[in-house]
Amino acid sequence: MNKKMILTALAIVLVAFLALGFYNASKLTNIQIVKSVTINASKEETFDMVRYLKNFPKWSPFLAQDPAQKYEVKGTDGAIGAQYHWNGNNGKDIGYQEIVKIDTFNFVGMQCDIQKPFVAKPTFDYTFKETKNGIEVTQDFKVQSGIVDAFFMWLFGAKKEMEKTNQQGLDLLKKATESK
Repeated sequence: MNKKMILTALAIVLVAFLALGFYNASKLTNIQIVKSVTINASKEETFDMVRYLKNFPKWSPFLAQDPAQKYEVKGTDGAIGAQYHWNGNNGKDIGYQEIVKIDTFNFVGMQCDIQKPFVAKPTFDYTFKETKNGIEVTQDFKVQSGIVDAFFMWLFGAKKEMEKTNQQGLDLLKKATESK
């Protein structure tokens, strides 16, 4: 094989990889992950565990993954406009989440503002429904990104990690609420 053939083959492989990557990335520009958990507690206790941001450290998957994370609640906790600020991984993870909507005992909507390690503004909507087995909490996570960010999310399997982290958070929410 001569040098030109090798370079041509490498170019074809690179173009195919990029084409596949951007094709798959196009499916990740709008990510929605919906997860649910049933909690054996009252609707009020379950709702308050989510509504009051002072409770978030009890069920935060991010704090479980980084116990040295620093955090603080700003504003009137449990009210629209309350914010949970975090700074973790030695300043590599920075952002906050803010309560943007509340329907008492039924819904809490949060908007995140992530500044590091990447810039994103995902939303987390929590609904609470009484069932015969307990309170079903459904988390509806949504995030939008540009095609280049989506390419790197595809490359590093970020959606699977997001799904795992969201499920971990709901599992911790169940544990924290039921052991209250």
